[in-house]
Amino acid sequence: MKNLSLVLVTGLSLLFNEVYGQKDSCDIKFYIDGMISGKVKLIGAYADQNYLADSAIANDKGFFEFKRKSPLKPGYFYVILPDYSNIHFMIDKDDQFMTVHTRKSDLYGSAQVKGSENTQLLYESFIMQLRHELISDSLNKIIKSKNSTDPTYAEAKSEFKKLADEREAHIEEIKKNHPHTFYTKFKLSGQNPAIIDVRKTNGDLDTSGQMRLFRTQFWDNVDLSDERLLYTPVIANKLKMHFDDLTIQQPDSLIAQADIVIKKSMANLEMFKFVSNWLVIKYQPTKTKIMDGEAVFVHVIDKYFTKELASWYNDKELADVRKKADEMKASLLYRIGPDVVSVGPAGEVRSIYEIKSPYIIVYMYDTKCEHCQKETPLLRKWYDDWKSKGVEVFAIVLNSTEEEWKSFIQQNRMEVFSNVRDPSNRSIYGKYYVDITPEIYVLNKERKIIGKNLKVEQIATVIERDMRKN
Repeated sequence: MKNLSLVLVTGLSLLFNEVYGQKDSCDIKFYIDGMISGKVKLIGAYADQNYLADSAIANDKGFFEFKRKSPLKPGYFYVILPDYSNIHFMIDKDDQFMTVHTRKSDLYGSAQVKGSENTQLLYESFIMQLRHELISDSLNKIIKSKNSTDPTYAEAKSEFKKLADEREAHIEEIKKNHPHTFYTKFKLSGQNPAIIDVRKTNGDLDTSGQMRLFRTQFWDNVDLSDERLLYTPVIANKLKMHFDDLTIQQPDSLIAQADIVIKKSMANLEMFKFVSNWLVIKYQPTKTKIMDGEAVFVHVIDKYFTKELASWYNDKELADVRKKADEMKASLLYRIGPDVVSVGPAGEVRSIYEIKSPYIIVYMYDTKCEHCQKETPLLRKWYDDWKSKGVEVFAIVLNSTEEEWKSFIQQNRMEVFSNVRDPSNRSIYGKYYVDITPEIYVLNKERKIIGKNLKVEQIATVIERDMRKN
Protein backbone atom coordinates (compact mmCIF):
# COMPACT_ATOMS: atom_id res chain seq x y z
CA MET A 1 0.00 0.00 0.00
CA LYS A 2 1.14 3.52 -0.72
CA ASN A 3 2.25 5.78 2.11
CA LEU A 4 -1.04 7.11 3.47
CA SER A 5 -0.03 10.78 3.50
CA LEU A 6 0.94 10.48 -0.15
CA VAL A 7 -2.31 8.74 -1.01
CA LEU A 8 -4.37 11.40 0.72
CA VAL A 9 -2.67 14.27 -1.08
CA THR A 10 -2.25 12.51 -4.41
CA GLY A 11 -4.35 15.14 -6.14
CA LEU A 12 -2.45 18.11 -4.68
CA SER A 13 0.22 18.37 -7.38
CA LEU A 14 -2.47 17.95 -10.03
CA LEU A 15 -4.45 20.64 -8.30
CA PHE A 16 -1.51 23.04 -8.54
CA ASN A 17 -1.09 22.15 -12.19
CA GLU A 18 -4.69 23.17 -12.77
CA VAL A 19 -3.72 26.61 -11.52
CA TYR A 20 -1.91 27.10 -14.77
CA GLY A 21 -4.25 25.28 -17.11
CA GLN A 22 -6.49 28.21 -18.11
CA LYS A 23 -6.28 30.43 -21.19
CA ASP A 24 -6.25 33.97 -19.84
CA SER A 25 -3.05 35.96 -19.26
CA CYS A 26 -1.40 37.47 -16.21
CA ASP A 27 1.16 40.22 -15.62
CA ILE A 28 2.06 41.10 -12.00
CA LYS A 29 4.62 43.94 -11.80
CA PHE A 30 6.63 45.09 -8.78
CA TYR A 31 8.81 48.20 -8.49
CA ILE A 32 10.65 48.16 -5.15
CA ASP A 33 13.03 51.08 -4.61
CA GLY A 34 16.18 50.20 -2.68
CA MET A 35 15.99 46.48 -3.39
CA ILE A 36 19.04 44.49 -4.50
CA SER A 37 18.92 42.65 -7.81
CA GLY A 38 18.62 38.88 -8.03
CA LYS A 39 16.19 36.00 -8.25
CA VAL A 40 12.74 36.33 -6.71
CA LYS A 41 10.31 33.47 -6.07
CA LEU A 42 6.53 33.60 -6.15
CA ILE A 43 5.08 31.35 -3.45
CA GLY A 44 1.43 30.34 -3.39
CA ALA A 45 -0.55 29.08 -0.42
CA TYR A 46 -2.71 25.97 -0.29
CA ALA A 47 -4.08 25.76 3.25
CA ASP A 48 -1.09 24.90 5.45
CA GLN A 49 1.21 24.14 2.53
CA ASN A 50 3.19 26.39 0.20
CA TYR A 51 4.19 25.78 -3.38
CA LEU A 52 6.48 27.48 -5.89
CA ALA A 53 4.17 29.23 -8.37
CA ASP A 54 6.75 31.13 -10.44
CA SER A 55 10.08 32.94 -10.38
CA ALA A 56 11.63 36.02 -11.95
CA ILE A 57 14.78 38.16 -11.94
CA ALA A 58 14.75 41.57 -10.28
CA ASN A 59 16.95 44.16 -12.00
CA ASP A 60 19.17 46.75 -10.28
CA LYS A 61 16.26 49.22 -10.18
CA GLY A 62 14.06 46.87 -8.17
CA PHE A 63 11.77 45.89 -11.03
CA PHE A 64 10.50 42.38 -11.65
CA GLU A 65 7.36 40.85 -13.05
CA PHE A 66 5.52 37.56 -13.29
CA LYS A 67 4.26 37.52 -16.85
CA ARG A 68 2.35 34.41 -17.74
CA LYS A 69 0.23 32.94 -20.46
CA SER A 70 -2.19 31.62 -17.84
CA PRO A 71 -3.61 33.37 -14.76
CA LEU A 72 -2.73 32.73 -11.16
CA LYS A 73 -5.30 30.93 -9.10
CA PRO A 74 -7.17 33.40 -6.83
CA GLY A 75 -5.48 33.20 -3.47
CA TYR A 76 -2.82 34.41 -1.07
CA PHE A 77 0.78 34.81 -2.35
CA TYR A 78 4.10 36.13 -1.18
CA VAL A 79 7.29 36.97 -3.01
CA ILE A 80 10.65 35.94 -1.57
CA LEU A 81 13.09 38.73 -2.41
CA PRO A 82 16.83 38.24 -3.04
CA ASP A 83 17.67 39.09 0.60
CA TYR A 84 15.05 36.52 1.74
CA SER A 85 12.63 39.14 3.03
CA ASN A 86 9.18 38.96 1.49
CA ILE A 87 6.18 40.94 0.37
CA HIS A 88 2.65 39.52 0.36
CA PHE A 89 -0.32 40.09 -1.90
CA MET A 90 -3.77 38.72 -2.71
CA ILE A 91 -5.45 38.36 -6.06
CA ASP A 92 -8.77 37.28 -7.49
CA LYS A 93 -9.62 36.49 -11.11
CA ASP A 94 -9.90 40.22 -11.93
CA ASP A 95 -6.52 41.12 -10.37
CA GLN A 96 -4.27 39.45 -12.94
CA PHE A 97 -2.78 42.76 -14.15
CA MET A 98 -1.58 44.26 -10.90
CA THR A 99 1.21 46.77 -10.27
CA VAL A 100 2.87 47.56 -6.93
CA HIS A 101 5.24 50.52 -6.42
CA THR A 102 6.92 50.64 -2.99
CA ARG A 103 10.17 51.12 -1.06
CA LYS A 104 12.24 48.34 0.46
CA SER A 105 12.48 50.28 3.73
CA ASP A 106 8.69 50.47 4.09
CA LEU A 107 7.14 47.76 1.94
CA TYR A 108 3.52 48.26 2.94
CA GLY A 109 3.38 51.81 4.28
CA SER A 110 4.72 53.30 1.05
CA ALA A 111 2.99 50.88 -1.31
CA GLN A 112 0.89 52.15 -4.20
CA VAL A 113 -1.26 49.40 -5.70
CA LYS A 114 -2.99 49.49 -9.07
CA GLY A 115 -5.24 46.79 -10.46
CA SER A 116 -6.00 44.86 -7.26
CA GLU A 117 -8.51 46.03 -4.72
CA ASN A 118 -7.80 42.86 -2.72
CA THR A 119 -4.10 43.66 -2.33
CA GLN A 120 -4.86 47.31 -1.52
CA LEU A 121 -7.17 46.21 1.31
CA LEU A 122 -4.59 43.68 2.52
CA TYR A 123 -1.92 46.37 2.76
CA GLU A 124 -4.23 48.75 4.62
CA SER A 125 -4.80 45.98 7.16
CA PHE A 126 -1.04 45.34 7.43
CA ILE A 127 -0.36 49.02 8.08
CA MET A 128 -2.90 49.12 10.90
CA GLN A 129 -1.59 45.86 12.31
CA LEU A 130 2.03 47.06 12.36
CA ARG A 131 1.00 50.29 14.04
CA HIS A 132 -1.01 48.41 16.64
CA GLU A 133 1.90 46.07 17.38
CA LEU A 134 4.18 49.02 18.18
CA ILE A 135 1.58 50.62 20.43
CA SER A 136 0.79 47.31 22.12
CA ASP A 137 4.45 46.71 22.93
CA SER A 138 4.62 50.08 24.70
CA LEU A 139 1.35 49.50 26.55
CA ASN A 140 2.42 46.04 27.70
CA LYS A 141 5.61 47.48 29.19
CA ILE A 142 3.53 49.98 31.16
CA ILE A 143 1.12 47.32 32.40
CA LYS A 144 3.95 45.01 33.49
CA SER A 145 5.80 47.79 35.34
CA LYS A 146 2.86 49.44 37.11
CA ASN A 147 0.54 48.46 39.92
CA SER A 148 -3.12 48.06 38.94
CA THR A 149 -3.94 51.05 41.18
CA ASP A 150 -1.60 53.34 39.24
CA PRO A 151 -3.50 55.77 36.95
CA THR A 152 -1.14 54.99 34.04
CA TYR A 153 -2.13 51.32 34.33
CA ALA A 154 -5.78 52.20 33.77
CA GLU A 155 -4.82 54.52 30.91
CA ALA A 156 -2.90 51.70 29.23
CA LYS A 157 -5.90 49.38 29.57
CA SER A 158 -8.07 52.10 28.06
CA GLU A 159 -5.69 52.43 25.10
CA PHE A 160 -5.89 48.68 24.52
CA LYS A 161 -9.67 49.05 24.37
CA LYS A 162 -9.29 51.78 21.74
CA LEU A 163 -7.12 49.51 19.61
CA ALA A 164 -9.73 46.75 19.82
CA ASP A 165 -12.46 49.22 18.88
CA GLU A 166 -10.41 50.40 15.89
CA ARG A 167 -9.97 46.83 14.67
CA GLU A 168 -13.70 46.23 15.01
CA ALA A 169 -14.47 49.44 13.14
CA HIS A 170 -12.08 48.37 10.38
CA ILE A 171 -13.92 45.07 9.99
CA GLU A 172 -17.27 46.86 9.81
CA GLU A 173 -15.87 49.31 7.24
CA ILE A 174 -14.70 46.62 4.83
CA LYS A 175 -17.98 44.72 5.26
CA LYS A 176 -19.89 47.88 4.36
CA ASN A 177 -17.74 49.32 1.58
CA HIS A 178 -16.18 46.18 0.06
CA PRO A 179 -18.75 43.43 0.69
CA HIS A 180 -18.03 41.35 -2.41
CA THR A 181 -14.23 41.27 -2.46
CA PHE A 182 -12.22 38.12 -1.92
CA TYR A 183 -10.17 39.95 0.73
CA THR A 184 -13.31 40.73 2.76
CA LYS A 185 -14.33 37.09 2.75
CA PHE A 186 -10.78 36.10 3.74
CA LYS A 187 -10.64 38.68 6.53
CA LEU A 188 -14.03 37.75 7.96
CA SER A 189 -13.11 34.07 7.89
CA GLY A 190 -10.12 34.73 10.10
CA GLN A 191 -12.09 36.54 12.80
CA ASN A 192 -12.93 34.70 16.00
CA PRO A 193 -16.35 35.12 17.63
CA ALA A 194 -16.70 37.41 20.62
CA ILE A 195 -16.31 35.75 24.02
CA ILE A 196 -19.73 35.87 25.66
CA ASP A 197 -20.19 36.21 29.41
CA VAL A 198 -21.90 32.92 30.32
CA ARG A 199 -22.96 32.41 33.94
CA LYS A 200 -23.99 29.41 36.02
CA THR A 201 -27.25 29.46 37.97
CA ASN A 202 -25.30 30.57 41.05
CA GLY A 203 -23.81 33.52 39.17
CA ASP A 204 -20.29 32.10 38.74
CA LEU A 205 -18.57 32.35 35.38
CA ASP A 206 -19.28 29.24 33.27
CA THR A 207 -16.00 28.76 31.40
CA SER A 208 -17.15 25.46 29.89
CA GLY A 209 -20.30 27.13 28.61
CA GLN A 210 -18.22 29.95 27.18
CA MET A 211 -16.03 27.45 25.34
CA ARG A 212 -18.99 25.53 23.91
CA LEU A 213 -20.65 28.73 22.68
CA PHE A 214 -17.39 30.02 21.20
CA ARG A 215 -16.84 26.72 19.40
CA THR A 216 -20.44 26.66 18.11
CA GLN A 217 -19.97 30.12 16.57
CA PHE A 218 -16.38 29.51 15.42
CA TRP A 219 -17.22 28.86 11.73
CA ASP A 220 -20.11 31.34 11.42
CA ASN A 221 -18.15 33.84 9.30
CA VAL A 222 -16.43 31.22 7.11
CA ASP A 223 -17.99 30.56 3.72
CA LEU A 224 -17.00 26.93 3.24
CA SER A 225 -18.64 26.90 -0.15
CA ASP A 226 -15.93 29.26 -1.44
CA GLU A 227 -13.06 27.18 -2.78
CA ARG A 228 -10.80 30.25 -3.00
CA LEU A 229 -10.29 30.14 0.78
CA LEU A 230 -8.34 26.92 0.36
CA TYR A 231 -5.65 28.98 -1.38
CA THR A 232 -5.09 31.00 1.78
CA PRO A 233 -3.87 29.88 5.24
CA VAL A 234 -7.22 30.61 6.90
CA ILE A 235 -8.93 27.20 6.64
CA ALA A 236 -5.95 25.25 8.01
CA ASN A 237 -5.52 27.76 10.84
CA LYS A 238 -9.20 27.43 11.78
CA LEU A 239 -8.99 23.63 11.74
CA LYS A 240 -5.89 23.61 13.96
CA MET A 241 -7.50 25.90 16.51
CA HIS A 242 -10.80 24.01 16.47
CA PHE A 243 -9.28 20.59 17.07
CA ASP A 244 -6.17 21.48 19.11
CA ASP A 245 -7.48 24.28 21.33
CA LEU A 246 -11.29 24.13 21.37
CA THR A 247 -11.89 20.39 21.66
CA ILE A 248 -11.20 17.99 24.53
CA GLN A 249 -8.31 15.80 23.46
CA GLN A 250 -10.03 12.43 23.61
CA PRO A 251 -11.51 10.39 20.75
CA ASP A 252 -15.24 10.75 21.42
CA SER A 253 -15.06 14.54 21.58
CA LEU A 254 -12.80 14.76 18.53
CA ILE A 255 -15.09 12.47 16.52
CA ALA A 256 -18.16 14.54 17.42
CA GLN A 257 -16.43 17.73 16.29
CA ALA A 258 -15.10 16.05 13.15
CA ASP A 259 -18.68 15.24 12.13
CA ILE A 260 -19.78 18.84 12.70
CA VAL A 261 -16.94 20.39 10.68
CA ILE A 262 -17.04 17.84 7.86
CA LYS A 263 -20.78 18.37 7.46
CA LYS A 264 -20.16 22.12 7.08
CA SER A 265 -17.39 21.47 4.53
CA MET A 266 -19.72 19.50 2.28
CA ALA A 267 -20.93 22.79 0.83
CA ASN A 268 -18.05 22.42 -1.65
CA LEU A 269 -16.43 19.21 -2.93
CA GLU A 270 -12.87 20.56 -2.82
CA MET A 271 -13.45 21.90 0.70
CA PHE A 272 -14.88 18.55 1.82
CA LYS A 273 -11.93 16.77 0.23
CA PHE A 274 -9.43 18.96 2.04
CA VAL A 275 -11.12 18.90 5.47
CA SER A 276 -11.71 15.14 5.52
CA ASN A 277 -8.16 14.41 4.31
CA TRP A 278 -6.73 16.89 6.82
CA LEU A 279 -8.42 15.03 9.68
CA VAL A 280 -7.35 11.60 8.45
CA ILE A 281 -3.73 12.71 8.06
CA LYS A 282 -3.74 14.40 11.47
CA TYR A 283 -5.06 11.35 13.33
CA GLN A 284 -3.41 8.55 11.39
CA PRO A 285 -1.26 6.08 13.34
CA THR A 286 2.23 7.39 14.25
CA LYS A 287 1.08 10.98 13.68
CA THR A 288 -1.25 11.47 16.63
CA LYS A 289 -0.02 11.61 20.24
CA ILE A 290 -3.55 11.17 21.62
CA MET A 291 -4.28 7.74 23.01
CA ASP A 292 -6.50 6.07 20.43
CA GLY A 293 -6.46 9.15 18.24
CA GLU A 294 -6.63 6.69 15.36
CA ALA A 295 -10.29 6.20 16.32
CA VAL A 296 -10.86 9.54 14.58
CA PHE A 297 -8.97 8.19 11.57
CA VAL A 298 -11.16 5.08 11.45
CA HIS A 299 -14.39 7.04 11.94
CA VAL A 300 -13.74 9.57 9.18
CA ILE A 301 -12.71 6.90 6.68
CA ASP A 302 -15.58 4.61 7.60
CA LYS A 303 -18.25 7.32 7.37
CA TYR A 304 -17.01 9.65 4.63
CA PHE A 305 -14.52 7.78 2.46
CA THR A 306 -17.17 5.98 0.46
CA LYS A 307 -17.49 5.59 -3.28
CA GLU A 308 -20.42 8.02 -3.26
CA LEU A 309 -18.69 10.78 -1.26
CA ALA A 310 -14.91 10.43 -1.84
CA SER A 311 -15.13 10.79 -5.62
CA TRP A 312 -11.49 11.92 -5.87
CA TYR A 313 -10.26 8.35 -5.22
CA ASN A 314 -10.17 5.58 -7.77
CA ASP A 315 -11.47 2.18 -6.65
CA LYS A 316 -8.04 0.79 -5.69
CA GLU A 317 -7.01 3.84 -3.65
CA LEU A 318 -10.32 3.84 -1.82
CA ALA A 319 -10.07 0.12 -1.11
CA ASP A 320 -6.53 0.52 0.26
CA VAL A 321 -7.50 3.32 2.64
CA ARG A 322 -10.63 1.54 3.84
CA LYS A 323 -8.68 -1.68 4.34
CA LYS A 324 -6.27 0.05 6.69
CA ALA A 325 -9.17 1.48 8.72
CA ASP A 326 -10.83 -1.94 8.86
CA GLU A 327 -7.63 -3.50 10.19
CA MET A 328 -7.65 -1.03 13.08
CA LYS A 329 -11.31 -1.32 14.12
CA ALA A 330 -10.97 -4.37 16.38
CA SER A 331 -8.29 -2.79 18.56
CA LEU A 332 -9.84 0.60 19.27
CA LEU A 333 -9.99 1.76 22.88
CA TYR A 334 -12.77 0.30 25.09
CA ARG A 335 -13.63 -2.46 22.63
CA ILE A 336 -13.29 -6.09 23.71
CA GLY A 337 -9.73 -7.16 22.99
CA PRO A 338 -9.72 -10.03 20.49
CA ASP A 339 -8.26 -13.37 21.49
CA VAL A 340 -4.98 -14.47 19.94
CA VAL A 341 -4.19 -18.17 19.69
CA SER A 342 -0.63 -19.05 18.73
CA VAL A 343 2.32 -21.31 19.52
CA GLY A 344 4.70 -21.08 22.47
CA PRO A 345 8.45 -21.91 22.66
CA ALA A 346 7.83 -25.61 23.32
CA GLY A 347 5.26 -25.94 20.57
CA GLU A 348 2.35 -25.63 22.99
CA VAL A 349 -0.79 -23.67 22.01
CA ARG A 350 -1.40 -20.54 24.06
CA SER A 351 -4.14 -17.91 23.97
CA ILE A 352 -4.89 -14.59 25.61
CA TYR A 353 -8.25 -15.74 26.90
CA GLU A 354 -6.81 -18.68 28.83
CA ILE A 355 -5.14 -16.16 31.18
CA LYS A 356 -7.25 -15.67 34.32
CA SER A 357 -5.53 -12.60 35.82
CA PRO A 358 -7.66 -9.42 35.96
CA TYR A 359 -5.24 -7.47 33.77
CA ILE A 360 -3.39 -8.63 30.68
CA ILE A 361 -0.58 -6.76 28.94
CA VAL A 362 -0.50 -7.65 25.25
CA TYR A 363 3.09 -6.93 24.26
CA MET A 364 4.11 -7.07 20.58
CA TYR A 365 7.78 -6.68 19.76
CA ASP A 366 10.54 -7.31 17.24
CA THR A 367 13.83 -8.78 18.47
CA LYS A 368 15.79 -6.50 16.14
CA CYS A 369 13.96 -3.32 17.17
CA GLU A 370 16.12 -0.98 19.28
CA HIS A 371 13.10 0.39 21.15
CA CYS A 372 12.01 -3.18 21.91
CA GLN A 373 15.45 -4.00 23.22
CA LYS A 374 15.15 -1.02 25.56
CA GLU A 375 11.53 -1.48 26.67
CA THR A 376 11.53 -5.27 27.19
CA PRO A 377 13.85 -5.25 30.25
CA LEU A 378 11.75 -2.40 31.67
CA LEU A 379 8.61 -4.47 31.17
CA ARG A 380 10.24 -7.45 32.90
CA LYS A 381 11.17 -5.28 35.89
CA TRP A 382 7.69 -3.72 35.98
CA TYR A 383 6.14 -7.21 35.91
CA ASP A 384 8.14 -8.22 39.00
CA ASP A 385 6.51 -5.35 40.90
CA TRP A 386 2.97 -5.85 39.57
CA LYS A 387 2.52 -9.62 39.21
CA SER A 388 1.08 -9.90 42.70
CA LYS A 389 -1.55 -7.29 41.80
CA GLY A 390 -3.16 -9.50 39.19
CA VAL A 391 -1.23 -8.81 36.01
CA GLU A 392 0.07 -11.15 33.30
CA VAL A 393 1.91 -10.49 30.04
CA PHE A 394 1.05 -12.08 26.70
CA ALA A 395 4.12 -11.42 24.53
CA ILE A 396 3.87 -11.78 20.74
CA VAL A 397 7.07 -11.67 18.72
CA LEU A 398 6.93 -10.29 15.18
CA ASN A 399 9.31 -10.76 12.24
CA SER A 400 11.73 -13.04 14.03
CA THR A 401 13.26 -16.46 13.47
CA GLU A 402 12.65 -19.12 16.07
CA GLU A 403 16.29 -19.00 17.15
CA GLU A 404 16.29 -15.21 17.54
CA TRP A 405 13.02 -15.39 19.46
CA LYS A 406 14.15 -18.00 21.98
CA SER A 407 17.46 -16.22 22.50
CA PHE A 408 15.64 -12.94 23.14
CA ILE A 409 13.35 -14.61 25.69
CA GLN A 410 16.35 -16.00 27.56
CA GLN A 411 18.37 -12.77 27.48
CA ASN A 412 15.46 -10.72 28.86
CA ARG A 413 14.19 -13.31 31.37
CA MET A 414 10.82 -13.44 29.62
CA GLU A 415 10.08 -17.06 30.56
CA VAL A 416 7.53 -15.78 33.10
CA PHE A 417 5.42 -14.32 30.26
CA SER A 418 3.09 -16.20 27.94
CA ASN A 419 5.27 -16.10 24.84
CA VAL A 420 4.02 -16.91 21.34
CA ARG A 421 5.33 -16.73 17.79
CA ASP A 422 3.47 -16.94 14.49
CA PRO A 423 5.78 -16.60 11.46
CA SER A 424 2.79 -15.78 9.24
CA ASN A 425 1.32 -13.17 11.65
CA ARG A 426 -2.10 -14.65 10.79
CA SER A 427 -3.01 -15.05 14.45
CA ILE A 428 -2.98 -11.29 15.04
CA TYR A 429 -4.10 -10.05 11.61
CA GLY A 430 -7.10 -7.74 11.98
CA LYS A 431 -6.92 -8.05 15.78
CA TYR A 432 -4.26 -5.90 17.44
CA TYR A 433 -3.04 -3.16 15.12
CA VAL A 434 0.71 -2.53 15.19
CA ASP A 435 2.15 0.63 13.66
CA ILE A 436 5.45 0.74 15.52
CA THR A 437 7.10 -1.70 17.90
CA PRO A 438 6.96 -2.32 20.73
CA GLU A 439 3.17 -2.05 20.82
CA ILE A 440 1.49 -2.35 24.21
CA TYR A 441 -2.21 -2.94 24.86
CA VAL A 442 -3.81 -3.32 28.31
CA LEU A 443 -6.94 -5.45 28.83
CA ASN A 444 -9.00 -5.28 32.02
CA LYS A 445 -11.02 -8.07 33.67
CA GLU A 446 -13.87 -7.60 31.15
CA ARG A 447 -11.13 -7.91 28.50
CA LYS A 448 -11.82 -4.40 27.28
CA ILE A 449 -8.88 -2.48 25.84
CA ILE A 450 -8.22 0.25 28.41
CA GLY A 451 -4.82 1.37 27.15
CA LYS A 452 -2.79 1.24 23.94
CA ASN A 453 0.26 2.79 22.26
CA LEU A 454 1.88 2.91 25.68
CA LYS A 455 5.37 2.96 27.09
CA VAL A 456 6.07 0.64 30.03
CA GLU A 457 6.14 3.59 32.42
CA GLN A 458 2.51 4.43 31.52
CA ILE A 459 0.98 0.99 32.14
CA ALA A 460 0.54 1.43 35.90
CA THR A 461 -1.37 4.69 35.46
CA VAL A 462 -3.82 3.03 33.07
CA ILE A 463 -4.43 0.07 35.40
CA GLU A 464 -4.77 2.22 38.52
CA ARG A 465 -7.31 4.43 36.78
CA ASP A 466 -9.36 1.35 35.86
CA MET A 467 -9.10 0.02 39.43
CA ARG A 468 -10.53 3.28 40.78
CA LYS A 469 -13.53 2.99 38.45
CA ASN A 470 -14.24 -0.47 39.79
